Amino acid sequence: MVPTSATPLSRAEHFVWLTARVLEQRRFEHHFLGGDADTVETALDAYRNSDGGYGHALEPDLRGPVSQPLHTATALRVLDGIGRCGGQRVERVCRYLTGVSTREGALPALHPSLRGYPSAPWIPVVDDPPSDLLATGPVVGTLHRNDVWHAWLFRATDFCWATVEGLETTHPYEVHAAVAFLDGVPDRPRAEAAAERLGRLVREQRLAVTDPEREAEFPVAEGYAPGEYHYVTDFAREPGSLARRWFTDEEMARGLDALAARQCEDGGWPVNWRLWAPGTELESRPRLTVEALLTLRAYGRAI
Repeated sequence: MVPTSATPLSRAEHFVWLTARVLEQRRFEHHFLGGDADTVETALDAYRNSDGGYGHALEPDLRGPVSQPLHTATALRVLDGIGRCGGQRVERVCRYLTGVSTREGALPALHPSLRGYPSAPWIPVVDDPPSDLLATGPVVGTLHRNDVWHAWLFRATDFCWATVEGLETTHPYEVHAAVAFLDGVPDRPRAEAAAERLGRLVREQRLAVTDPEREAEFPVAEGYAPGEYHYVTDFAREPGSLARRWFTDEEMARGLDALAARQCEDGGWPVNWRLWAPGTELESRPRLTVEALLTLRAYGRAI
């Protein structure tokens, strides 16, 4: 049992050591306990395949060993967080991305190689999957933010611009992907203009819960689980994000208060999306816990 008098960080630490995969343990150790980034890279290598991509349920909702774009997006986010998103490792990633891209030069949400392995039922495996911002946006944004230049990026960047600037309606996960792209892409004036338009769309569709005490009054996106709300801190994960401009100081303060309050008795943060397999919640919660602590700390909240 975690002592209720412990700090949010010490409670989270207990939860991580008790439940997390080695990767999340090493990430927690690096970000909050002064651990070496080398150990994070070593833990991440367990998910890397010979094709340069990542698999093995790095994203818990996609099981099986095969490389997938969403796994690779997660791997790049981990590398970005430890300042290691470059060099030969990323060159191999870009070769993998080139090999699995659609005719438009972008990424599908799921590559057909996942067929036959368990995966979340809301992302169907099809033989000729379309380009998808959910996978492409975070990858392109992360690579640009780290000054990676590779031929794959040209058409993929064009796809992201066209998709983000053409959105008329959207949903929270698509917005997350768009923000990841816009926060990293080099053309800052264009990114700021696109983010301003996207923010208006988010406000009009009421996709972000701006008052957590009244969350039941906000709609849940079609196809999402009951109670699968998205909060201001999900969109603006750090003060430097373009999404921070969408919300007032009061809304951000309420959102940060609510984020801190969602820490559970066991020290971890909860999953609010649909659970479909026994291991997905157990593997997802430690990552959510690390991300929650990083967001609270980024905004100067005591942890």
